[in-house]
Amino acid sequence: MVADLMSVVDWSRAQFAMTAAYHWLFVPLTLGLSILCAVMETAYVRTGNEEWLRTTKFWMRLFAVNFAIGVATGLILEFEFGTNWSNYSHFVGDIFGAPLAIEGIMAFFLEATFFAVMFFGWGRVSRGFHLASTWLTAIGANLSALWILVANAWMQYPIGCTFNPATVRYEMTSFFDVLLSPVAINKFSHTVTSSFVLSAVFVLGVSAWYLLRGCERSMAERSIKVAAVFGLVFSLVAALSGDRSGAVVADVQPMKLAAMEALYDGRERAPLTLIGVLRPEAEREAGDVYRFDVEIPAMLSFMSYRDADAYVAGINDLVDGNAERGIMSVSEKMERGRRAIGELARYREALRRGDEAEAAAIARSFDPAASEGAAFLKDYFAYLGYGYLTSPRESVPNVPMVFYSFRIMVGAGVFFIALFAAVAWFLRRGMLARSRWLLRIMIWSVPLAYLASEAGWVVTEMGRQPWAIQNLMPVSVAISSMSIASVKTTFFVLLALFTALLAAELSIMFKQISIGPDKK
Repeated sequence: MVADLMSVVDWSRAQFAMTAAYHWLFVPLTLGLSILCAVMETAYVRTGNEEWLRTTKFWMRLFAVNFAIGVATGLILEFEFGTNWSNYSHFVGDIFGAPLAIEGIMAFFLEATFFAVMFFGWGRVSRGFHLASTWLTAIGANLSALWILVANAWMQYPIGCTFNPATVRYEMTSFFDVLLSPVAINKFSHTVTSSFVLSAVFVLGVSAWYLLRGCERSMAERSIKVAAVFGLVFSLVAALSGDRSGAVVADVQPMKLAAMEALYDGRERAPLTLIGVLRPEAEREAGDVYRFDVEIPAMLSFMSYRDADAYVAGINDLVDGNAERGIMSVSEKMERGRRAIGELARYREALRRGDEAEAAAIARSFDPAASEGAAFLKDYFAYLGYGYLTSPRESVPNVPMVFYSFRIMVGAGVFFIALFAAVAWFLRRGMLARSRWLLRIMIWSVPLAYLASEAGWVVTEMGRQPWAIQNLMPVSVAISSMSIASVKTTFFVLLALFTALLAAELSIMFKQISIGPDKK
């Protein structure tokens, strides 16, 4: 029975991860390319130069293809919350559903309405109205990302809510606490700016292809000029927001931080590992985690707590506890979580028996306004999810996957800063078209940008494991009651569908790129 349950959990996780990974292939380009199209059309409206019009229309065609397939995969992703994760949806639907509903009502309809004008309105509406529609489409796309990222951030850092034992659900108490939590603010800023970087790399790569072929030089150089400046600015902003995100993770998800750095034993003046190769767990000895590594002394402490001497907790501290540092062990959290589960079961049983007096007495333990409730919620119910774990080591995510994914993301980010700066320098001196080596690097940077983008989400989601909601609900409890056969079948059906959609997108995009901009 346990093996069957774990199979359902694993297949459900695999299905959701596959859907999210495919969906995220399309989202970043939508977010950034919409802004770039708006910037290029603004240049056309201001100058009246027809070359800017040709350039804008070309990138809009690519945007439209990507946008359509991104919407299709996104809708399936949202449906999976109800089909595969119904316990999760019941438990926190009151909170998680709110930003998703706003995204659908406000942002998605804003995109859909003005996308039609942006794409089909050339020559049918005034230049000013068309430009406004393009900007509103771009704003709508990024507002859509805001609400989805707010929902995801709440899963990483549940805030602005209270538990209702009568319905066994969390209910929102402060929308603005959810919207303006430090995790939500940093997640939105870092995710969107890194998407802008991907889009700028995409424009550079496609434009470089034209320059290598010796055609459409005017369009390509205009596009590169915009993308290089846009990319350089937002790659620097992404670096700053990433630094701030790391500090937030250190505060609210210390296990994720420890996994990102493969830090098993906590220490003061903890170093930041630039590159490293981990030893397999079977070969690892105390304090000997790497086959080799390059470190910056004390940098992890400084980046996490803005204090080079600060203590950074390691995986072993967080699992086994560290009384000297005030870190509770996972075993103790599991005991407290089980007490919270027991109290909830007693409350539900009292309601079933119709014993209103006992139910009212127990309910005070869940009332944050009551003194005993405030203490119980802080000391026991805050660890509810740990009560469902079967062993303390279950609280540790896949360290190698998180560690290497983090370095792919950060390494690519540093590379892109250098790339944008180099492109801008060569373009300014009129040397870019002759620098074929750099043009080839620009083309091969496009798949790197997608790899880095996907790696960022691996860090975010794998680093949070085993939690569907940090500390409150493990993934094993969040799933629906479904047969293994159903989950497997839908996994392969969706895999075939998404692969076909990706193949269709690539085919259409390559064809449109080979055709090039419309002739005058």
